[in-house]
Amino acid sequence: MNQQYYDATVKMEQAGVDPDFIEGWQSGYVMNPPREEQRSSEAYEAGYEDGKARNMENYSNWAGK
Repeated sequence: MNQQYYDATVKMEQAGVDPDFIEGWQSGYVMNPPREEQRSSEAYEAGYEDGKARNMENYSNWAGK
């Protein structure tokens, strides 16, 4: 991993972001296959798409959820 990955993860955890969003972001960032449909959630899918794009602009939408 690189420093951006770790910094982003720490920032999201400190902001109280939904754990599903964080896991999705991490999976998308490293290009893992997405979760199977029955285990997926709206937060995971949003995080996965942001992680694939290496986008850190939307995580605050999932803080405190």
